[in-house]
Amino acid sequence: MKIGLFTDTFTPEINGVVSSIVTLRHELEKQGHTVYVITTHPNLLEVQYKDNVLRLPGIELKKLYGYVMSSPIHFTCLNTIKKMELDLIHAHTEFGIGIFARIVSRYLSIPLVSTYHTTYEDYTHYVNVFHLDSIEKAAKKAVSTLSKMYGDSSVEVISPSEKTKEMLLRYGIKRNIHVIPTGLDVERFDQDKKDPARIAQIKEEFGFLPEDTIVLFMGRIAKEKAIDLVIDGFGEIKLQGRNDIHFLIVGDGPQRTELEEKTSMMQLNDLVHFAGKKTPAEVPHYYHTADVFVSASTTETQGLTFIEALASKLPVFARPDDVLTDLVIEDETGYLFNDAKEFAKKMIAYVDSSDEHKERIVENTLERVEPYDGKVFYQRIMNVYESAIRTYAGYYHITMIKSKDDYVELNLEGTQKDLKVLMSIDNYMSMNLRLNSVITPEQLQEIQSMEAEVKVYQAALRKLAVKDRTRKEMYDWLTNETECSIEVINNIIERLEERGYIDDVKYARSAVTSMKASLMGERRIFKNLKSKGISVETIDEVIAELAEEDEETANAIRYAQKIQRQIKDKSLRKTKMLIAQKLYSQGYSQENAQRALNTLDFEDEIQDERKILKELAQKAKIRYEKKYTGVELRNRVFRYCSSQGFEMDDIYLVLSEMEWENER
Repeated sequence: MKIGLFTDTFTPEINGVVSSIVTLRHELEKQGHTVYVITTHPNLLEVQYKDNVLRLPGIELKKLYGYVMSSPIHFTCLNTIKKMELDLIHAHTEFGIGIFARIVSRYLSIPLVSTYHTTYEDYTHYVNVFHLDSIEKAAKKAVSTLSKMYGDSSVEVISPSEKTKEMLLRYGIKRNIHVIPTGLDVERFDQDKKDPARIAQIKEEFGFLPEDTIVLFMGRIAKEKAIDLVIDGFGEIKLQGRNDIHFLIVGDGPQRTELEEKTSMMQLNDLVHFAGKKTPAEVPHYYHTADVFVSASTTETQGLTFIEALASKLPVFARPDDVLTDLVIEDETGYLFNDAKEFAKKMIAYVDSSDEHKERIVENTLERVEPYDGKVFYQRIMNVYESAIRTYAGYYHITMIKSKDDYVELNLEGTQKDLKVLMSIDNYMSMNLRLNSVITPEQLQEIQSMEAEVKVYQAALRKLAVKDRTRKEMYDWLTNETECSIEVINNIIERLEERGYIDDVKYARSAVTSMKASLMGERRIFKNLKSKGISVETIDEVIAELAEEDEETANAIRYAQKIQRQIKDKSLRKTKMLIAQKLYSQGYSQENAQRALNTLDFEDEIQDERKILKELAQKAKIRYEKKYTGVELRNRVFRYCSSQGFEMDDIYLVLSEMEWENER
């Protein structure tokens, strides 16, 4: 199998995501698969492609150390990726390269699997610099919305822990979510393979004595890692007169300078040491140098460094977190603490415990690592890959969209057969579909279940086109002539009323006017309308309203009818606005002008509006494409059509049917 791993971060960076991807790549290649890594590098102009690693241009964000932001648009590299002949894409990020992965998946029709490595809701402090509740709430909402959108664009979703899966379910992601803890090459951290000479060098570099206990942190130095809490703990340790316990921080990040200043201010430079960033090859040496591992972070999706520490036979000190439930067992594989004082107290107690006690805890650590063996990880990942490929075979692509009245017709192209389905405009918009969108089997089933309602709705429109009918008449017809449920019938009636196709007040006004013109008495008019389901209140109001109309209102109606006949090729909204303006300019009051508008029949305008909009949009496109291209051209046409009074939903549909160059 040929697999593309898309990620915003890769070697030589050091973090949990990189470790996960390196392990996955190693296990896949060991089993004979061809693996390509599509990632970034901090160069805005150059594309690098070497050893099956394609590095795309990006820019390093200083506040998010190690993260290279890249544009999601890299169409110049599509041919390179196309030549890879990928069977599957595995995205390891939601932004930048993650968006590009979704574009490639859609453009080249390749199934997409995604792993959700990062709990972004724990990182909103990077945008909420003023710590405002309103910004925090908006940021978390945006994270939820985007995560759902990205998750649902995948065929299958992988979560490294149950904690993360619960979060994704809370976001409303509908795809299958597989909990697969990241695998680990346990042999890299085997204490039996440690290098005594390199360990001696590290200890000499920081001035560690043979009797010193070395407490290690490995990872990115950032606020969410809560390293400052551990440093406060070492302040407590120093107050106890203990100079034999040292804190070694391996890594780099946006908070390093701040923590170095904090260390100096607390006069802890003799106990707290910053080693800086190290290469992946160097990482095991630092684990082997240490006696204990510590991390106060509670934002991990899995906590890969905790697993690496346990694989290195290091007891783990950590704050309580769901992802550590099966890893850190109190007084068996490590210790849990809630604050700096509790950390210091438990650390001193552990250091002062007997050698037998320490040996027992060290021996327990490896048992917790067994479920993360690379072979188990590989097999579980392959099960997801195979499932994604099978599922994707049942997907359809939208190859054509036609708008017809109040619904759209979609042409779908599948691996087995092609289909045509109908959707209401509302459902089409809510599902956020566009040309070339992918339709999953679940979505197709949902669309087909709604198609019967669309067909009945169209039949109702045809019936109303022949003759106006009341709400009761249409309800009776739908009940007697169709097999729709009461809920569906109510939805159809509600929609027809919203669109103005059913309007009992308008019907009553027209009927009363017509029957009065034929000299019919009010008692008979009342009885006639009541039999058609018009409420007593409506009949009374309409009769009273028409009785009060004076000659000026009648003149306003005749003038409005004249203006209506003169207006051509305008939207319904624009037509009504122009008629109203003419009435006002002629001196008619707002009340009389509105009465006149209410009596007009705009059926022809409604029928012609889509045709007028299409012609207008095409003319605008021809005019604007002399100056604009791509998305800007589309936006210009959209704004122009909107200024002419057309509904945004209708504009969106018409533009989606048109051909646009350079929009991908």
